[in-house]
Amino acid sequence: MSEAATPKQVSTSGLPISGILGLTDRGDADWTRLRGLQYSALAKVSHYRAMANMAFALFVVRVLQDSVAFQWLALWLLAQLALHVRGVMIDRSLFDVDHRRITRKEVLKQATTPLLSGLLWSSAVFLFAPYAGPGELIALLLVIVITIAGSIFFNTAPPLGVVVYAVALGIPITAYLSLNGLSVAAIAWAMAALLGVFGAIQVARAHLSARIAESGVAEKDEVVSLLLREFEENEADWLWEIDTLRRARNVSPRFAFALATSQAEAEGTPIIELVAGKNWEDGTFPPSLHDLAERLKNRENFSNLLVQVTIRGEERWWELSGTPIRDENGKFTGFRGVGSDVTEQRESSEKIAYLARYDTLTSLPNRLQLTETLGEALRFAQQWRTRCALLMVDLDRFKAVNDSLGHMTGDKLLAQVSARLQSLMDDNLLCGRLGGDEFAIVIRDASTAGLVKRVAHDVIEALSEPYQVDQHTLYVGASVGSAIGPRDGNSVEELMRNADLALYQSKDLGGGEHCRFEQALHASAEERRQLEVSLRKALPRDELILHYQPVVDARSESIVSFEALVRWDSADHGFVSPGKFIPLAEDTRLIVPIGKWVLRKACMEARNWPEHIKVNVNVSPEQLLEPDFCAEVVAALSDSGLRPERLEVEVTESIFVRDANIARKALEDVMALGCSVALDDFGTGYSSLGYLRTLSFSTIKVDRMFVQGAAQQSQESLAIINAVVAMAKAMRMSTTAEGVENSEEAELIRSLGCDKIQGYYFGRPMPCEEARRLFNEPRQIRA
Repeated sequence: MSEAATPKQVSTSGLPISGILGLTDRGDADWTRLRGLQYSALAKVSHYRAMANMAFALFVVRVLQDSVAFQWLALWLLAQLALHVRGVMIDRSLFDVDHRRITRKEVLKQATTPLLSGLLWSSAVFLFAPYAGPGELIALLLVIVITIAGSIFFNTAPPLGVVVYAVALGIPITAYLSLNGLSVAAIAWAMAALLGVFGAIQVARAHLSARIAESGVAEKDEVVSLLLREFEENEADWLWEIDTLRRARNVSPRFAFALATSQAEAEGTPIIELVAGKNWEDGTFPPSLHDLAERLKNRENFSNLLVQVTIRGEERWWELSGTPIRDENGKFTGFRGVGSDVTEQRESSEKIAYLARYDTLTSLPNRLQLTETLGEALRFAQQWRTRCALLMVDLDRFKAVNDSLGHMTGDKLLAQVSARLQSLMDDNLLCGRLGGDEFAIVIRDASTAGLVKRVAHDVIEALSEPYQVDQHTLYVGASVGSAIGPRDGNSVEELMRNADLALYQSKDLGGGEHCRFEQALHASAEERRQLEVSLRKALPRDELILHYQPVVDARSESIVSFEALVRWDSADHGFVSPGKFIPLAEDTRLIVPIGKWVLRKACMEARNWPEHIKVNVNVSPEQLLEPDFCAEVVAALSDSGLRPERLEVEVTESIFVRDANIARKALEDVMALGCSVALDDFGTGYSSLGYLRTLSFSTIKVDRMFVQGAAQQSQESLAIINAVVAMAKAMRMSTTAEGVENSEEAELIRSLGCDKIQGYYFGRPMPCEEARRLFNEPRQIRA
């Protein structure tokens, strides 16, 4: 809980009577404040007191008008009027004494009104009673008693006036009654006057007690409200207070704890010295501490002021709120406020701000900071007719590393890539990470000829050097796409989109390239977008068809299987090349539903072939990652009635670089059904011999690239084919050579020992009807 200084409490039972009457200032009471509480309320009731006195005076005149000469009554009445007009003016001059110090002269001056009023009423008894009858005298005395009681009510706060009034009435009237032989009445009157004096003092004491309590509660409420408000809003946890010389005073234990010192040591020490640490000696303060000192000097209110302080050599951050305090005369007496240590909150805020603008893995600027920097560079280029540039950088072959060696290795590789990129930067370049293995470089001023090309070249060259990560030597490259602003885009979004199109073009070229944005890329991107839209409708529109290419025995040239190949005859684009829509389907994962359709359709068609003819179905890595892939194979076989031994699933080496364990488990499940698995395009990609040992592939397909190379007497291609054939025989696998287009190539493949041949020489991909006719007319196989 926060600590607050408790206002000094005054015991009203211990106040001296002379103090209550305003005659002395003895005792420990704060008489300046008490006098203000006594006399400040007079102005509010003064005119009521005057009107009541005049009403009673008129009543007395009415009672005595038949007994006393009118001129004397009128003169007495005018004296009453003049006296009370003067009294109202005096009382109203004291309306602000609760905010200032009331003087002894003002106290005595105010007391003259009740004194003269008492004497004036006493004169009525001496002057008018001899001419009045007994009943009129009793009425006059009753009126005077009522005025004494009324004065106690109207002069509740300052009792001096009531005492003076009662004494001015009691002594003369008691003397008059005694001199006229009315001793009993005199005693009664004296007792009534004394009772009035005693009552006035007690009522004044009670009034002071109530007002002191109200004032104390109000002061406490003000302090508590300030503390609660500041604590709730700013987590303030201690009070601080300084005097006019900015020295700490009333140091609370919590404030002393925050200062890492004792209350006694902190008391009377300048607050700036307490929080400046060693900087106090040389005067080199943080700007926030200068700001605090200036506000204290100018006596300004401040709230939630963040101040850097040094406590015992440790830098901390405080949040301070303060208000100048003034006495009853408006004189400045110091500052009082609340404070809290917000070091941890500030560090958290700084961390959050850092995370909002920097990538946690690489410590490079993130997408937000990159877009802000690019926006500033673009605005500058537009204003001053210069150029800026954006380079999009994507790593080549990073996915293979990440999937085969794990994400931790991939993250370490990204950290090294980031360090190399950062080493290429200068004041004109800003490099950041967009996400994954994609980075971007902003060139603030790209006006220098060849600068973009040079930076792109340096990036590709630097990132293509080998990396050492966890005992692994890794090789990845980089592809770069660039766009120039404002030529290639007037907004950040447009520049990023166009640089991305250029990057996509460089990836299409095989990677390790830099491509600049050209307007033709927009047309290519738009064509791709339209193609994707149409491809999503291809299955519902029944636009996909299957063609079948025969695979023959290398020796007898008899058909042993057909490879099912999907074709697309689009209603929007006409016949679309598989080289165009298959990569698009894989990028958009449309290959999964298309692959399911191909599998079912191929199995259905194979039922129309002789029992010894197999069907080869290509399966993409995306399909293998589906949890229900094996169930789909089972459903296709069950629905078609095809024996599992007649289905051969063809996969490429790319399955080994992406979630290899899942892919292997899926293939093992398929083999358990009785299906065979062929490894397609062997030697063109990952080529993991380890997986050849763990997975019982039935066939290894030699890519047409090596077949064409061998036909041209390439020693490397011949060596590779010989090695594949030898390895396959050793592992009891068959081999299929792809892309055989003439008799010379067919004869060469036979001589090299391949078991099966596939290519245009034995048949192009054909509709199902033509494939069936081959069984009836086997000699047409080499059409």
